[in-house]
Amino acid sequence: MSDNPAIALPAVDAMRAYWDVITPLMSGTMAMRAAGKALLPQYPAEDDNSYKERLRLSTLLPAYSETVGNMTSRVFAEPLQVGEDVPDQIKEMTKDIDHAGNDLNSWSVEFFREGLSHGLCHALVDHPVAEGVRTQAQEIAAGVRPYAIMIKPEQVLGWRSNGGQLTMFRYSESVEEPDGEFGVKCVYQVRVLEPGSWRTYRAQEKGGALALHEEGTNSLKYIPLVTFYTGRTGFMTAKPPLLELAHLNVKHWQSQSDQDNILHVIRVPILVRIGVQAMYDNQGKPVPPEFKVGTGSLTDLPKDGDLKYVEHTGAAVKAGREALQDLLDEMRMAGAKLLTPEKSATKTATQAEEESAQELSPLARMANHFADCLAQLLQFMADYRSLGEGGAVEIRGNFDVDYMPEVSLPTLVAMANAGMLSKETLFAEMQRRGVISDEYEWSLELAKIEGQGPALGTL
Repeated sequence: MSDNPAIALPAVDAMRAYWDVITPLMSGTMAMRAAGKALLPQYPAEDDNSYKERLRLSTLLPAYSETVGNMTSRVFAEPLQVGEDVPDQIKEMTKDIDHAGNDLNSWSVEFFREGLSHGLCHALVDHPVAEGVRTQAQEIAAGVRPYAIMIKPEQVLGWRSNGGQLTMFRYSESVEEPDGEFGVKCVYQVRVLEPGSWRTYRAQEKGGALALHEEGTNSLKYIPLVTFYTGRTGFMTAKPPLLELAHLNVKHWQSQSDQDNILHVIRVPILVRIGVQAMYDNQGKPVPPEFKVGTGSLTDLPKDGDLKYVEHTGAAVKAGREALQDLLDEMRMAGAKLLTPEKSATKTATQAEEESAQELSPLARMANHFADCLAQLLQFMADYRSLGEGGAVEIRGNFDVDYMPEVSLPTLVAMANAGMLSKETLFAEMQRRGVISDEYEWSLELAKIEGQGPALGTL
């Protein structure tokens, strides 16, 4: 039993094990370095100073974050389309969906990106408290309206449900408050949501227990929270769909650090002396012989002695470079799985008819689910204003399997040059990959090509 509102559920702790890997990868090199030994282990015989220097010089190849970004860009290849059935008041709200100047499309990009990287993400529709405002007309006149708040997975502490219906939701947040005439301070607090009410908890003194700070009510009889899943494992739980890519990226981070360290070592040759006899003082302790290296210096060696530089053969460098290249190929394959259409093992006749035998890629399914989440978000806003149906949102993404145009285009150009592909088809394929703007038409371009005369150097 616990009365601490900041305690995390075991299900949250289980997901945090994923996010301990995902969050640094999404944040870049500085965050990976800050993770220290958790993501870059120290060698058994490596001293602390050497490890700190190796960690300081390590750099991240952002394969995970770039894949998430590229996949998100595909979903938003065209701006979101708000349906005609969306009430005019809600359409106006979508121009500043979060009360921070972001329209629905730009806000949704970050919402989807967070959900794709971490497996899920939440959005809450909140409504500011307005003193003296009692009617909807007064709300509109005062500019008081519902707005969306993104709640990132790491903020969530716990929840309760009854028959699949959310009855409590807890999350942490940092509230910025004035501090003196010019400064600000960030205050940690926990917000607890229940149908029709909310509470916040803060520590009354530094390091003290959390106590009730504020509480209030709202007009809704449910918690206006929508959860976007990309790797759902249960109610309010998920596993990042690109987790294996994340592990490969961490492996690359570690291997790249090893490779850089090897290059640093082998660039400095080791000076070796052979045949130098040990000398001892009157007390029998060894005395190192005087030894000078450099221009204008003379070094005496005993008979049959030798002095030379020993350099690395470079075999380990080549093996390391090949291993890194293999990892790059594996990461490309792991990221491309989101664009590979899924084949169901068995389908009923009804399912086949409903889906028209069409197979969707995981990314396309995520986009469809995301559109439903946004529609639910608009419904919450409509419920606050008693506007009836909130309407729908349409997403027109690019879910082409060709996720790397720079790989396929040379092949297409070679086919066109060999007469195995028409130039018109090549033009269309380049447009489909975004290499050529959709504003151009092949017939007009062909006329321009024929009218411009021979290219320079062909006269």
